[in-house]
Amino acid sequence: MKGVTGEESQRRGMRGQFFSFMIILLFLGSLLTTLMLYMLDKKNMKFRRHLPKMKIVPRSTNSCKNCGESIKKAVEISYKTWKKQEDNFRHFRFQLSSRCHGFDKAIITQTNTPLGSKLVYDGEKKRTLQVKPEIFNTFPKGDPFSNKTRSTCAVVGNGGILTNSKCGKMIDSAEFVIRCNLPPVSNGYEKHVGSKTNLVTVNPSILLDKYGSLMERRRPLMEKLYSYGDSMLLLPAFSYGVSTLVSLRAFYTVEDFQSPIRPVFLNPQYLESLALFWDSQGVKAVRLSTGIMMTSLALELCNNVHLYGFWPFSVHPHSFQDLTNHYYDDKPAKKNVHAMPTEFSLLLQLHTQGVLQLHLGDCEPDYY
Repeated sequence: MKGVTGEESQRRGMRGQFFSFMIILLFLGSLLTTLMLYMLDKKNMKFRRHLPKMKIVPRSTNSCKNCGESIKKAVEISYKTWKKQEDNFRHFRFQLSSRCHGFDKAIITQTNTPLGSKLVYDGEKKRTLQVKPEIFNTFPKGDPFSNKTRSTCAVVGNGGILTNSKCGKMIDSAEFVIRCNLPPVSNGYEKHVGSKTNLVTVNPSILLDKYGSLMERRRPLMEKLYSYGDSMLLLPAFSYGVSTLVSLRAFYTVEDFQSPIRPVFLNPQYLESLALFWDSQGVKAVRLSTGIMMTSLALELCNNVHLYGFWPFSVHPHSFQDLTNHYYDDKPAKKNVHAMPTEFSLLLQLHTQGVLQLHLGDCEPDYY
């Protein structure tokens, strides 16, 4: 064997140094990559944790100091299994019914509002109306709820969160379904919001603005009401003076067209009691939203209350995608009237207490 020359030994030494250098570089590269991934993951976790505060814009012009916290809490509870807390439910129902008496007073009847009595408008405290025969005859004679407690109620709000939610079958499975302000329940919306309706509300402003105060053609309104079958049509006829005549015209229109839908009037005395009750719970607003009014009624009428479409924020709680104001349009709510984020926060609290179940996001696959 020949000996190793000095030049070859030098080359081998250089190769050894090169391989050692490469190993060090690989080690440092691996270490740097690990560090970068760690920092990136930490940054992403921090981003996800604070994303609600960055994205949330309330659907109300009222101050909303805790919107980010509300959506964060909502996302957290939406992944938890909800369980009814019977003691909490019974306690809250007792508080509500003992102060508001929804079963007996929510709807004006000939029993709770006799001929010759005086109606005091809840939205205009100085306005009154004496109940004369022509008005009295529009009131139902008996209890519209038949003094019967329902097993399940679905109160369906109109929030954009219902878009593509596939909640239709789940909503329609409820014994009693309440809808707000004449929302669409056909033409493809059935899959996401259902179609079953036992009670539907209508704000008189809809009759004034969309149906020309019913002073001209009335058929468009009747075509709209057809989709609600023989449900009750609930109108706040005696909240504001401007509401009374148009609500009475709606009543007579239904009568003239011999529609199966049944117009009834919200009792201003009940609405006044309801406003005082929720004020004691922290809702400070010019007027309660229709959604929380109907939720209150459902809590008295039903043993199990499910809410859908209640979401006052402009992004989805799970996907963070932008939402329209309603599932059928993007018309903004009236300014400085409702305290929507505050109402939602209280409903979220009732959900966590097991009093009612607030459904957020898409419905379960079993209901698709």
